[in-house]
Amino acid sequence: MFARHVAVKLRPGTLAEFIKVMDSEILPWLRKQSGFLDAITLAVPGGGEVVAISFWDQEESAQVYNSMGYPEVLEILKKILAGTPQVRTFNVVGSTLQKIDLPKAFFSSRKRRRHGDSTTAPNRANRL
Repeated sequence: MFARHVAVKLRPGTLAEFIKVMDSEILPWLRKQSGFLDAITLAVPGGGEVVAISFWDQEESAQVYNSMGYPEVLEILKKILAGTPQVRTFNVVGSTLQKIDLPKAFFSSRKRRRHGDSTTAPNRANRL
């Protein structure tokens, strides 16, 4: 699974409009895109900035969206946004929201956990 993280500032007082446009125009359109799985939208208290995280089946699907669909989304939102969105991409390596299959390469780069290791998961993560 692959994720796109888009952070952007909104024009003052436009959070409600942003939510309406996301719910009525952008999310229904995203659901029709090949490889799209889910999306989460977050807003800072006060609504001056939002983060949209979209989840894709694979990096290639997200790249197709980025080159062909994302410019259309920016056009729809241009009156609401106060600046250029900052886009970052990630491989999803764990999720409690969706069952995922991690790429084999992820496991080959990690130390193997020894049988009987009772160290908590967060502490094991710090050792890797």
